[in-house]
Amino acid sequence: MLKSIKEQLGSLFSWSEVKRPWHIAVVAAICVGIPPLIGAALGQFAIATLASLGAMVILYLPKTRTAHRMVTMAMCSFGFMLCFSVGALSSFNPYTAALALAILSFGAIVITRYYCLPPPGSFFFILVSALAIYLPFDLAKLPANVGMVALGGMMACVIAFIYSLMTGANDLPLSQFETDPRVNAILLEGFLVAFFIGLSYLIAMWLQLANALWVPISCAAILQGATYRMIWHRNVHRIIGTVIGMGLAWCVFSIQPNYWYLALFMFMFQFLIEVLIVKNYGAAVIFITPLTVIMAEFTSANMSTDILLQHRLLDIFIGSSIGIIGGTIFHRTSLLKRVEARMNERSSLSGRRPSQ
Repeated sequence: MLKSIKEQLGSLFSWSEVKRPWHIAVVAAICVGIPPLIGAALGQFAIATLASLGAMVILYLPKTRTAHRMVTMAMCSFGFMLCFSVGALSSFNPYTAALALAILSFGAIVITRYYCLPPPGSFFFILVSALAIYLPFDLAKLPANVGMVALGGMMACVIAFIYSLMTGANDLPLSQFETDPRVNAILLEGFLVAFFIGLSYLIAMWLQLANALWVPISCAAILQGATYRMIWHRNVHRIIGTVIGMGLAWCVFSIQPNYWYLALFMFMFQFLIEVLIVKNYGAAVIFITPLTVIMAEFTSANMSTDILLQHRLLDIFIGSSIGIIGGTIFHRTSLLKRVEARMNERSSLSGRRPSQ
């Protein structure tokens, strides 16, 4: 028993041996850092963070040849724009918003899983959707907001193209187009995860949380775990990392930085996140927390940083708890497996002919 607990704790705080080229972290930091620098120069820092959000499409840069990279980046950028647009249009009513978030999450999960898109997979599409849904409904500002997300994505595509040329991406072997044949399993997973993400947003609205968007985002982050053990690990990592990250965010804002310093902090935090995310998720969350607090400038409606930090831990706890419940149903029960077996018997979506 003690040995098992020791092994669990050891794996929880262990560091992965996965190695990642340092220049990938630099490229990601440049993409996320340029928009706020421009925003600081023009006195439009808040809306510039939307461009940083769109620029996070750089995280989907695959390890393939340049042409495939550009197609992937362009499609992901379009996905960001679509998620933001639909989310913003549905934000006039909490029930409509929750339904839209669930539908967008379902679509993102199914598409990214079917086309075997590597991590972060569907997560940032869900994040963009949640952020758009939480923004105040304002049709007059919608074109400008979508435009900023699009500009961020376009900039990331240009930087990705230059980076690919500099690193000789065309010398990589040809990659084959792959899809996951387990369509029924993907549909069931997408439905379950989307249901809990939409439910988490409704619960956050019912509780009248000050910054409700972090509840579904936390729920989605927890449900990204491929196994039940990984889900538990991500839950612990997210809570501990957030607590430490809140302290770091308080230190950053205690010096009352101007927008130039905030932009530089965003660059630095994004670099550290990309370096640490492949090593230990909890360590990366330490820097994800202050980065998202800075980016919350656009969604916080002039809410003070102290209040943001106070509510953030509660949001994380509620969202993570809902994610754990969803993960338990997905990984610890046979319900979905039984449903999938019946679907496989009656349809050919997963490569099987329907029974006659």
